[in-house]
Amino acid sequence: MKNNEIYMIYGTDYKSMTIDLLEAVNLKERIPGAQCRIGIKPNLVSPSEASWGATTHPEVVAGIIAYLQKYGFKNLVMLEGSWVGDRTSEAVYVCGYDRLSQETGVPFIDTQKDTAVACDCRGMELNICRSALELDFLINVPVMKGHCQTKITCALKNMKGLIPNKEKRHFHTMGLHKPIAHLNTKLHQDFVVVDNICGDWDFEDGGNPVIMNRIMAVTDPVLCDAYVCDLMGYAVDDVPYVRMAEQMGVGSADLGRLDVIALNQSSMEIKTPETKKILELKDAVEEVDSCSACYGYLIPALNQLKEEGLLEKLEDKICIGQGYRDRSGILGIGNCTAKFKYCLRGCPPTETEIYKFLKAHIKENKLSL
Repeated sequence: MKNNEIYMIYGTDYKSMTIDLLEAVNLKERIPGAQCRIGIKPNLVSPSEASWGATTHPEVVAGIIAYLQKYGFKNLVMLEGSWVGDRTSEAVYVCGYDRLSQETGVPFIDTQKDTAVACDCRGMELNICRSALELDFLINVPVMKGHCQTKITCALKNMKGLIPNKEKRHFHTMGLHKPIAHLNTKLHQDFVVVDNICGDWDFEDGGNPVIMNRIMAVTDPVLCDAYVCDLMGYAVDDVPYVRMAEQMGVGSADLGRLDVIALNQSSMEIKTPETKKILELKDAVEEVDSCSACYGYLIPALNQLKEEGLLEKLEDKICIGQGYRDRSGILGIGNCTAKFKYCLRGCPPTETEIYKFLKAHIKENKLSL
């Protein structure tokens, strides 16, 4: 498999599809030795089943493990850390990775509980989980989906699960794009298997899955994300960290050199979403350095209010993010807006709590929490 190629396969037997895909690209030949430590990194952003459109299907990871074990690779680990506000252990249970670990004998490392090492990432010091740095070969298994702050998330941003929670918060104070690019100069993805089965094209936490029933194999994470931008209707420059990573030598974003190879054809009609709900909802929000979980729970709550015809009645801008710490204002979400007149505390508050809080505020225009 060449670095400018993306292989894809369609179907609904996700484990078998994954095995067939890895056989087609001859993954075993890319791995330096049978004894090397191989890490498999899914996306378990929150405790929601994969069908919801946010997390990596366990069948895909099961297919990767089955393929590797077939060819004698035994030093395998799964590793991931959920976003700030959720426990990885809950996501592991809800998504079935505890059972997968028991069935295959492959341990699961919760990077939220891991120690971290300060690393120089092309001039930016970032703390990275020790377990990730100890790998010899990293297989990234992201979900192709939308993101409320960066528009898309796939290969490059999925590495954020391999840094501690404190560093995740720090990423948001730096604007996400630049640290994501720098992180990928240190954490080298040796292979990418993209779960493009039913990712949500609007919200990284899922809820509006887009059925594609497709799995992709890529060697270049930058080219992967550039292609995802194109599939989801964005220009590469709409997602700054993709171009930044290219400029730092992580990979190439040149779609002109891309060669897409389909192993079969889809048996269903695939309909691309016509609109991005996130763009319609952001006008109600003033966001400064918010963490993904806090912002990620806000957007679906706003969508629910919009569907009920209530969002248009909201008179106050909703402030959210670390940039509002120790500042005063009218309406705020999360502990960072604790000094606001109307504030829903939580780090982060849940989607349901935000929805109820804002609904009450809209109806009564006063709350005392």
